[in-house]
Amino acid sequence: MAEDLLTDDEQWEAIKVWVRENGIWMLGGVALAFALLYGYRFYQGHRDTQDLNAAAQFSLMTASIDANDRTAAKATAAVIVKNYPSSPYADQAELMLARLAIDDGQDASAIEQLSLVMNNSKDSQLRHIARLRLARVQIDQGKPDDAISTLAAVAPGKFESRYHEVHGDALAVKKDVSGAIREYRAALTGADQRSPDSAVLELKIADLGATVNPPENKAKP
Repeated sequence: MAEDLLTDDEQWEAIKVWVRENGIWMLGGVALAFALLYGYRFYQGHRDTQDLNAAAQFSLMTASIDANDRTAAKATAAVIVKNYPSSPYADQAELMLARLAIDDGQDASAIEQLSLVMNNSKDSQLRHIARLRLARVQIDQGKPDDAISTLAAVAPGKFESRYHEVHGDALAVKKDVSGAIREYRAALTGADQRSPDSAVLELKIADLGATVNPPENKAKP
């Protein structure tokens, strides 16, 4: 190659020329790399601080709930939602605000908060929880068809038993006794037989005048 024919001095001069022509771009690249590294570390540090602050506020909120201080709980939940909207605690705070709104008979506010979590949460479990609670609010409002539509909008996944139960509640309100029993039995199939939920489902079935297990169809002789 041509470079192999250059003397040491000529090679050194060629290097200096290359540096003069390209050095500014090298320095710019190094500066950019340092800026990106510093920016990432700053962002990560800021994010960690935000998460810690959100966790602290969440602890205050739950402590207020335990102390039955609803006013303080609402105020702290509102701070979490406003100041830490991207943290996982924000969804939990929204669910808490919805629960308190339901207790206060403020269904419109509860529906708004539940809808936000149901549609926007990055946590699939919280989305299902919000959807189930929304359906229950709709049932309490005397809108069982809306509740059924809310439940039918997505696949229930691991919450299948819960979906069947709330669907059964909606059908019971519609006076569809056979449909409600069918849904309760389906929910019971997926529930842990030792759990309190299982006992509740059995009571719901009994209240509708049915047995937990459907009678077997006997063939006529």
